[in-house]
Amino acid sequence: MTSRPVIPVRAVSRKPSPEALAQMDKRWRVRYLMLAPHRLGFFLAMVVLVASGLWWALVQLDRSTAWLGLHYAVSPTLVHSAGMAFGFIPLFFSGFLFTAGPKWLGVEPPLAQDLRVPLVSQAAGWLLWLAGAHLHAGVAWVGLALACAGLVWMTVQFWGRIRRSQAPDQLHARVIGTACVVGCASLAGLWLSLVLEAHAAARAWIFTGLWGFVVVVYVTVAHRMIPFFTSSAMPMVEVWRPFWVLWLMLAAAALQVLAAWLELAGVPSGAAGTTWLLVHGTLQLAVGGVLVWLAWVWGLVQSLKNKLLAMLHIGFLWLGIAFLLGGLSQWLVGTRGIGVLGLGALHALTMGCLASLMLAMVTRVSCGHSGRALVADRIAWSLFWCLQAAAVLRITAAVPGVAGLPWPWLLPLAAGLWAATMGVWGLRLGRWYGCLRADGRPG
Repeated sequence: MTSRPVIPVRAVSRKPSPEALAQMDKRWRVRYLMLAPHRLGFFLAMVVLVASGLWWALVQLDRSTAWLGLHYAVSPTLVHSAGMAFGFIPLFFSGFLFTAGPKWLGVEPPLAQDLRVPLVSQAAGWLLWLAGAHLHAGVAWVGLALACAGLVWMTVQFWGRIRRSQAPDQLHARVIGTACVVGCASLAGLWLSLVLEAHAAARAWIFTGLWGFVVVVYVTVAHRMIPFFTSSAMPMVEVWRPFWVLWLMLAAAALQVLAAWLELAGVPSGAAGTTWLLVHGTLQLAVGGVLVWLAWVWGLVQSLKNKLLAMLHIGFLWLGIAFLLGGLSQWLVGTRGIGVLGLGALHALTMGCLASLMLAMVTRVSCGHSGRALVADRIAWSLFWCLQAAAVLRITAAVPGVAGLPWPWLLPLAAGLWAATMGVWGLRLGRWYGCLRADGRPG
């Protein structure tokens, strides 16, 4: 049976005295990562996030200048896509699933020790994945297998708590649990596709994981938490989260998964293909319009008075923008044969929506569970806007011809700004996870 690590401060429910706070150990220690599940999960996520951001910035630098002369054993685009979809995000999920999840379900949360093996396996696997991109494809395969095993283990742990729950409302938790199963299947499919050198199938599995796993978890948590956070911070704003909104977002994610597999199968084609593009584009435009309206209804304007809350709402607004760009892209391809916005829509989703919500939610949880005020200070607010600038630069660079002459630096600049932003954020919060709470309380 595992036990919690001994810490040099007595665990008390009330705030310690000023004298006790003054004598508290303020050094960073590895063992403090084991004080709570979110500490370990978030710290490992930061390691993978910073490493993958720095790696991609170096790849872009080498592509632009050939200064590094990098050798690739696996397509760097594929390595980047998989790492951004599956690498650090599930590790961040672990902090939420085993902190907020047990509260939703009314069950006992796990100890950090119970999650050590699956979380370390994922982090080590993704670092091997990055190394294998240059060393040998076999190293990348081993890393991917480790990451997949860790995600499966984490998913089993979460479903174990769902099965033990007697809570009357388990919908959000069960949707997230199902999405985690999709994520496990997607990683396994990606691994098999790489071993068989089926690169088109590998791309389809990445999109399946992105939309069927990552986006589903995001929109489910957003449906449950954004209205709650808003009404808590803004008493004049009521909690409004009808379930048709959740089903709409889940159906939109499923549509994107279907589109990825239809593209792989090469159907439909000809006139039917044009019709599909227009139908798909129209549906995306409709969903995007509803999501932009929803961002407004959920209190986008009111949230601007609270920086931490505004970060959440702006991140959600990017989801609507991503669908609008995706729908416009489909229409341009279907009517004019011009594909100019597809990558822009993808990065509006990943860098605009997912990364913004990640920065906002992780900052909020980290502040609350480290004994700090639930506010976005000057550093957090500045990092958020650096992220917005990186997203806009990357979307602009995705337009054919723009990233060429006379602006060949747009893509490396976007990658460098992303790496710098995530590096500063990761170093800052990573220090919190290895230190005792600032208020001296346990956790």
